[in-house]
Amino acid sequence: MLGNQRKQDVIELCQSLVKTQSYSGEEKNVADAIREYATEHGADEVITDYYGNVLLIWNGDRPGPTVLFDGHIDTVPIQEEEWSVKPLSAEIKDGKIYGRGTSDMKGAVSAMISAALNFAQDTNQSFPGRIVVSCSVHEECFEGVATRLVSEKVNPDYVVIGEASNLNLNRGQRGRAEIVVETFGKSAHSSNPDKGLNAVYQMNKLISAIRELPVATHEIMGEGILELTDIKSSPYPGASVVPSHCVATFDRRLLVDETKETVLSPINDLIEKLQQEDSTFKAKVSYATGEERCYTGEIIGDERFFPGWLYDEQEEFVKTSHQELVSLGLDSQLSHYSFCTNGSHFAGEAGIPTIGFGPSPESLAHIDDEYIEIDQLVKATAGYSSIMKALSQIETNKEESKYV
Repeated sequence: MLGNQRKQDVIELCQSLVKTQSYSGEEKNVADAIREYATEHGADEVITDYYGNVLLIWNGDRPGPTVLFDGHIDTVPIQEEEWSVKPLSAEIKDGKIYGRGTSDMKGAVSAMISAALNFAQDTNQSFPGRIVVSCSVHEECFEGVATRLVSEKVNPDYVVIGEASNLNLNRGQRGRAEIVVETFGKSAHSSNPDKGLNAVYQMNKLISAIRELPVATHEIMGEGILELTDIKSSPYPGASVVPSHCVATFDRRLLVDETKETVLSPINDLIEKLQQEDSTFKAKVSYATGEERCYTGEIIGDERFFPGWLYDEQEEFVKTSHQELVSLGLDSQLSHYSFCTNGSHFAGEAGIPTIGFGPSPESLAHIDDEYIEIDQLVKATAGYSSIMKALSQIETNKEESKYV
């Protein structure tokens, strides 16, 4: 599948990236390492945008589609005391590379870069269009927000998300939203609670009603889960004070074609109903917002609403890519992600035909003693090259691809 030298190259690249800490907003060192590696190994262009995404480009010798492979280079933090190995050691044992980011997702990024180098070499860059590898930032905070710049820069015809898929070909994902519900009361001394209005009691009413809402479902994507994740009252600490404000946050898993308006509508209806029943009831619902500083110094942020998406298995770009993986000898099934990815922008917002393919199962993301199997890393590298071959040959029209 890969020669010994190519196997060693992708293993060593993965190890070097894992050894470089890169929490969200702190990706500079690993971005620098990727830029240096790509330049030394002959990428035609190496571009860094103002968020800090690194784009590696290989140009073919004739017109054709732009095929983008995206993998994020930020990781979640490390609780080192919970690990049995050093989390930045990239230690190899029992056929696995251990370390934070091995599966989520520096292994896939290494495989994408290696695959592009291999594909360019094997074809002598005689292929239509261009191959772009996007090493993107801040995915762990804002899925798809940083990659809006990537779309603007390269205008891809097809996108391959490298998030862990256990070498299956994923044709969609659930999205996610963070929903903020607030209730408002009136402060009073807790020795005279009747003089006030307890916002927490008001929130209890609303939470109880929300739990009775029917759960949105999709025959392929499953349930649009709505789960309470935190609740806060103020003033806090509230010694001898009836709380006048209460905020609850819900995690909502989004299905295909759900919009900001349709997701909030049932909760707004509940609030209106409770207000009709009780004139003292005051509440509102909105989406959480966030803002972070990139390693470049730029500020990134938005509402936390990241759409779901799904493409039909008969779409040519899905079918052709899957056939190439199978012909390579991979036991690759058609599936979908249960978690959120940068595909929320590429497919969910921009409508660009998108698939997902990556090494490791989803369950290895964010865990202590995170690892990637070397066998999967090697197979993913070969798989990415085969997808490059498949997608670069397709005449494309973005408007022809539709969601299921």
